[in-house]
Amino acid sequence: MPVDNPPLITLDAVTLSLPSAAGLVHILRGIDLTVARGEAVGIVGPSGSGKSSLLMVLAGLEKPSAGRVEVAGARLETMGEDALARFRRDHVGVVFQSFHLIPTMTALENGAVPLEFAGRRDAFERARAELEAVGLGARLSHYPGQLSGGEQQRVALARAVAGEPAILLADEPTGNLDGATGAAIVELLFALQARKGATLVLITHDPALADACDRVVRLSDGRIASVTEGAGRRTAPRKAAP
Repeated sequence: MPVDNPPLITLDAVTLSLPSAAGLVHILRGIDLTVARGEAVGIVGPSGSGKSSLLMVLAGLEKPSAGRVEVAGARLETMGEDALARFRRDHVGVVFQSFHLIPTMTALENGAVPLEFAGRRDAFERARAELEAVGLGARLSHYPGQLSGGEQQRVALARAVAGEPAILLADEPTGNLDGATGAAIVELLFALQARKGATLVLITHDPALADACDRVVRLSDGRIASVTEGAGRRTAPRKAAP
């Protein structure tokens, strides 16, 4: 990696062990990984391999048991909860499989929530612009229950990028969608990443989706089993938005 382009994400000997009724469970077992600024990395592996836990560590939602986690110049393993919350607010956008929209808020209000927490006076203007960018300009006043699954995920995408985060983390973003709708969301996710110049870490069970990333990291039993080159964003599905 060029000296003038240091990695945006560095994981060095990261482990994660959590207590359970049966004793200590070792989830991540010495993860070493770097991700360059603007890169798209797909994370694949069987259930229980540590994919979602790795994403939680990158988001500062789970503290590693050992190792170094450096993201956007911040050492996450050394930070307290308040500092981690500010870090996520300023640097990270997260998209989950289950949308996580607030049912009593409109699409516009859902999009504006993180910006309001950040003290942005232009919260609603920014949210409106991002919702229009994902094709929801006519659905701003609709509540999540009035939107299709694909539309709800587009609200979640708009919310994730509204604050211009350096890092987009996506955990099975098409898992609750049918094939055609999921393909459209994938195309939109890559388009948003490219437009924002963000670094994308994508958890998926779909090998074809992972291969649309620049690199594919395969986890097995909490370890990196392989790292291969992906075909890149040019292979992302291109279908009409749902």
